Amino acid sequence: MILHSQLSPGNLRSKIHSREICFGGNKKLKIYGLLGCKSGKRMKMENRVFFKDEEEALQNSYRPCGHCMREAYQQWKQRIVML
Repeated sequence: MILHSQLSPGNLRSKIHSREICFGGNKKLKIYGLLGCKSGKRMKMENRVFFKDEEEALQNSYRPCGHCMREAYQQWKQRIVML
């Protein structure tokens, strides 16, 4: 997990281009999603974190975004209901 505040704009673009960063998340809400998600683009920079893959986000106890990752969110929701 990488905090947005730790990256310069150029470094962020470089990591996205090289696929070191593929997902973004909100550290207060513990939600992750695609980098192009409208919900994710509205969050404050100090709350934004980045992940290399979904596995990393899930290991850090983040849940999928209900807007840009509907199918993954529905699967996550089903698991929670069954518990």
